[in-house]
Amino acid sequence: MNSASITPAGVILAAGASSRMGRVKALLEIDGETFIDRVARVLGTKCNPVIAVLGHHAEAIRAGLRNPGAIQFAENPEPDCGMLTSLQIGLCSAPDLSAGVLFTPVDVPLVSLSTVSLLAAALSKGASVAVPVYKGKRGHPVAISGGVAERLMGLPESGRANDMIRAEVAVEITVADAGVILEVDTPQDYEALLCHVG
Repeated sequence: MNSASITPAGVILAAGASSRMGRVKALLEIDGETFIDRVARVLGTKCNPVIAVLGHHAEAIRAGLRNPGAIQFAENPEPDCGMLTSLQIGLCSAPDLSAGVLFTPVDVPLVSLSTVSLLAAALSKGASVAVPVYKGKRGHPVAISGGVAERLMGLPESGRANDMIRAEVAVEITVADAGVILEVDTPQDYEALLCHVG
């Protein structure tokens, strides 16, 4: 494989219990797509493969996918151990980390194609970390180089991915994309998201 054909991997973190929502967040719908299908489609414009890390509700999520061929799956057997373990499983499942990784929780579903393109471009230009920023707030996806991904995989369970990522010199990409910070945790968040789209 030549370097021009290498693309970053995409990792969707979808192992949570969705306890505050009361429904499986990955299968909530917006504009006729489930959250997980939409995030996979958008990441898939610049990432290959796109890996979804499942845990709670894994069977329901697999059954509810509209486009299962767009996603590879990994499973976190202990999803309550925290998001770091899911991220590490996703990173370990990527066949090639040399072009870096874009990762995002499944409950940030409105990220635009242009934002993903900007993040992938930052990695290709040598960024260790690139994050989208909307009105002064950092959001998702987060783009990390292969080197950062390797270090994240080595963190102990008690480690914090955010702390390690913040210690890196990050490229902050200002975007006009509110989707990078629109996270859905509760029914009220979901209603607000639908209003934002509508």
